[in-house]
Amino acid sequence: MLNRVDVTEKHLKDYWPIVGERVIEEILSLAKPLRGAHVLHVNSTSFGGGVAEILHTLVPLMRDVGLNAEWQVIKGKDEFFNVTKAMHNGLQGMSIPFTDEMMDIWKHYNRLNAKNLEGEYDFIVVHDPQPAGLLHFTGGENGKWWIWRCHIDTSNPNADFWNFLAPYIAEYPSLIFTMRQYIGPGIPEERVHLIAPTIDPLSPKNVPMPLEEAHSIVSRYGFDPRNRLMVQVSRFDPWKDPLGVIDCYRKMKHEVPKLQLALVGSMAADDPEGWDYYDRTVRHAGEDYDIRILHNFHGVGNREVNAFQTAADVVVQKSLREGFGLVVTEALWKGKPVVGSNVGGIPLQIINGETGFLVESVEECAGKALFLLQNPDVSKRMGEAARERVRRNYLSTRHLADYLKLFGSLIS
Repeated sequence: MLNRVDVTEKHLKDYWPIVGERVIEEILSLAKPLRGAHVLHVNSTSFGGGVAEILHTLVPLMRDVGLNAEWQVIKGKDEFFNVTKAMHNGLQGMSIPFTDEMMDIWKHYNRLNAKNLEGEYDFIVVHDPQPAGLLHFTGGENGKWWIWRCHIDTSNPNADFWNFLAPYIAEYPSLIFTMRQYIGPGIPEERVHLIAPTIDPLSPKNVPMPLEEAHSIVSRYGFDPRNRLMVQVSRFDPWKDPLGVIDCYRKMKHEVPKLQLALVGSMAADDPEGWDYYDRTVRHAGEDYDIRILHNFHGVGNREVNAFQTAADVVVQKSLREGFGLVVTEALWKGKPVVGSNVGGIPLQIINGETGFLVESVEECAGKALFLLQNPDVSKRMGEAARERVRRNYLSTRHLADYLKLFGSLIS
């Protein structure tokens, strides 16, 4: 069998003070005809990255409203995850080779995981390219309704990777994309549902943290709370462009000599490239002791990420591709306007000039980040608008409601 993921209990009623009674009542109404339905989510890792964070909230909330929901993680060796990381990069447009051997490895492990998939479910939601072959190799035997969920930016994919994957995902009766622009050729649009990711406002990463506590935590990592702090939270990945963030910081340093930079990430089990790109980022930073490059092996967990985002004077997200960018959502929720690249799902969240700034280059990123540092009143006003936008659109309760609507539409 696949690896089952244990999740902690969560209760919908606890979200009422944040989202209001009407939202809670709508969810309970949507869940009523689905009580007892068996739901399985399948992905490639239980920690590190936005998909795992979403499922750690979504699965227990589905249980709380009466669904029999569970979460399983596929198995694979390094050779498989090296291939799926290449697929991730290729689907986001990187010009890299996709060999017959790589295709065979992907098919081999999807076939093995399909054999290990046990149980019968009403709904099976398969997340991202890693396990996308499960429907094909099981013949659909384990579920009544199969759904494939894409979390990455496939707006301009490398054709070799897309052409390989598209026939497998086209077999799914229902598909979820974050944006219509991500729907590639060969995918029947009438089967597509658009659902944006969300954050959990009650998770340790997102609950309110007093500024004094945040300063105390970040100071343990060598930062001086008296000096300005710029933060980017992301995996160490070429698409997150940590090297470009360092270049941006260096341009700002001329105006703010004591500026500090925190690059905070995590190392996930399904991302073998992460360590290589972490090393490259460290080399690019050189011996600048105002830059700290941190990850979960330094003891940086959810609470610490919360502290860095809370303590930040300016938050950036200089991605080159971005399926959605939950780290943007997290910072906006903490009342921080974000300077983010005008790519992927970031423009869904940042209203340029209102909740942050959308930028196209290192120079523009540095200029807008400096503007926020030099205009704290404007930054505060934008941050308040940012938090409200997240409250209305990008919290877990809305995500739960969207899934319930989708499940309800399928059974009806």
